[in-house]
Amino acid sequence: MGRGAAAPGAAGLHLVDGVALLRPEEQVFTAMLDGWRAQQLARNLAFTTIEKRLNAVRAFVAHADTLPWSWRPQMLDDWLGDLRAVRGLRRSTIRNYSSTVAAFCDYLTDPAYHWVVECERRFGSHPVQVVHEWNSAVHVQDAEGDPSRRAFTIDELQALFDHADEQVARVRAAGRKGWLALFRDATLLKVAYGFGLRRTEIAMIDLVDFGTNPHAPEFGEFGVCRVRYGKAKKGSAPKPRSVLTVWPWTAEVLEQWVREARPLMPGAGSPALWPSERGQRITTSAVNKRLTEYRRALGFGPGLDFHSLRRSYVTHLIEDGWDPLFVQQQVGHEHASTTAIYTCVSSDFRTRTLRRALDDTMRAAVRPERTG
Repeated sequence: MGRGAAAPGAAGLHLVDGVALLRPEEQVFTAMLDGWRAQQLARNLAFTTIEKRLNAVRAFVAHADTLPWSWRPQMLDDWLGDLRAVRGLRRSTIRNYSSTVAAFCDYLTDPAYHWVVECERRFGSHPVQVVHEWNSAVHVQDAEGDPSRRAFTIDELQALFDHADEQVARVRAAGRKGWLALFRDATLLKVAYGFGLRRTEIAMIDLVDFGTNPHAPEFGEFGVCRVRYGKAKKGSAPKPRSVLTVWPWTAEVLEQWVREARPLMPGAGSPALWPSERGQRITTSAVNKRLTEYRRALGFGPGLDFHSLRRSYVTHLIEDGWDPLFVQQQVGHEHASTTAIYTCVSSDFRTRTLRRALDDTMRAAVRPERTG
């Protein structure tokens, strides 16, 4: 940006100076949102992130029934209290809404964007920061997820996969349509666990995203899974990574799906590993729906969601003695502390670890000292 040029999102770029507005309050607020969108685009934030933020601001305006140059901290108190008490939103969601309003106020009150001057001239009032430490939720711990969320036990995981396979066999034996979709979903659940993938990551996998691992030729062409749509940081593109196959059965179920079942799908010409019956690629909502259906049929609680497959992957690798750094790199965590949050080791594993440590201590204590 050259010297003297207006910053992206400045009031002068979204309101024509000297032109009377027919609906000044409505038009100025619309210009503010447009300006904030431009400012966030200049910061390279994702379109989805920007739209969610704009919607949050619109929701606050609707609840407060007033526009930003008339906002007061008490209005935020009322809104956040309503979200918590009436709508029952989670603490993390409420904190995100609060942070969004704070960011919008920071933008409006920044002298670089001239909204304070513009509002004073037009309305005799100006925006102020309404989010403070005393009226907003704080982030007090590293992991604030729902405590009911957990990993599958080995028995639960086996029951889930068995149930999925039984649905395929039942529908196919009855000569009904839909067994291919059930076969696809059963395989998808196994592969999501087998590589520790998130919903979007598994849904966006293509056939070409698999390759051989020269250090593990026994897995054939399914030795490596290239995840191209890994979870992105704010303002960044999806973070790619390569996940190595660790269990032989993962390659086997992929081989069966790709060679035998997938060619029979209506969308077999799609590049996607999981074509849908009506489009090129299965949606994340369809993935969620299938797991929820199976979970309820098996009587499992809501704490076992799709992400529990990823939690299980981390947990079971750690329990099997895999190096924690390897597990961290497999799931694409930047910090080991993040992987630790996902680790839900069983009481059996903890007991075995304690017993091994105690036995090593006792052996060292009774070992005769070496004499010269």
